Amino acid sequence: MELVRDTHNLQRHHQECVVSIGNYDGVHIGHQAVIRQLREVASGLGLPAVVMIFEPQPLEFFAPATAPARLTGLRDKLIWLQEQNIDRVFCLKFQASLASLEAGEFISRLLVQGLDVKHLVVGDDFRFGKGRRGDFHLLQEYGRQYGFDVVATETLYVGGKRVSSSRIRELLAAGDLDSAAELLSRPYNISGRVVHGDHRGRELGFPTANIMLRRNKSPLHGVYTVQVTLANGTRYSGVANVGTRPVFDGKRFLLEAHLLDFSGDLYGEHLRVDFLRFIRPEMKFETVSALCDQIHRDIATAEQQHRVKTTNSLL
Repeated sequence: MELVRDTHNLQRHHQECVVSIGNYDGVHIGHQAVIRQLREVASGLGLPAVVMIFEPQPLEFFAPATAPARLTGLRDKLIWLQEQNIDRVFCLKFQASLASLEAGEFISRLLVQGLDVKHLVVGDDFRFGKGRRGDFHLLQEYGRQYGFDVVATETLYVGGKRVSSSRIRELLAAGDLDSAAELLSRPYNISGRVVHGDHRGRELGFPTANIMLRRNKSPLHGVYTVQVTLANGTRYSGVANVGTRPVFDGKRFLLEAHLLDFSGDLYGEHLRVDFLRFIRPEMKFETVSALCDQIHRDIATAEQQHRVKTTNSLL
């Protein structure tokens, strides 16, 4: 899969393609269905299948304080898109110059002159351009003028409800990790590089691998049974806290993962943390001793849940 960052990196061979536009946050099964639709058309036309995304996502640009937590950062999004056998990702930096483009300019500059799109797949509720004045019907109008087809994405429903990134966030917030995993086609995960913290966990006897969270936000909050995958592919069972550590009056949102049966230095290493089971919400304890007692109980719960998972996988 080829990654093209912004219009200044577009080359002649990037033109003539089949394109889908969206945030693709989470690359969930609804997105995967759209990509299959995209690939089928691209294969029939003998053209590359291209996904256009924005970084940051538009709502993060317009309302950073209230934009929802992402399901996936850019790095993970590209990994999951690559697994869907996309030929190319065109990633546009969403900034003031892009936000101020009139809808017609967005089409003529980016889709026609930049990509020479031959077939466009978007949601029928897709809005774009300055003031979000561009819509599906405008795309169809320009498509007739410039010779490209415009079709609506196929909406996917599970359990009578539309599959969406918002729905997955709601499931994660409710602790329903199994349902979220069903819609993602994989366990929900957070990945990142291990950073130095204040070593509270090590001082308490529970060393943790700390990962800073993008925009200080997460769709998860609490204590979880997890599986941690190191950069070399080695996996460890673990227990993780996502939150602000209220016992120590923390203010930053942090992922702290304690790996079971592991000793070593993980600073600077890139980890992936898969969330398997919700254990409890984050709580403020009156004393550090009470916190330690609870951590022991959390580890025991996680160990039991990992044993059940291992047993079930063997049946």
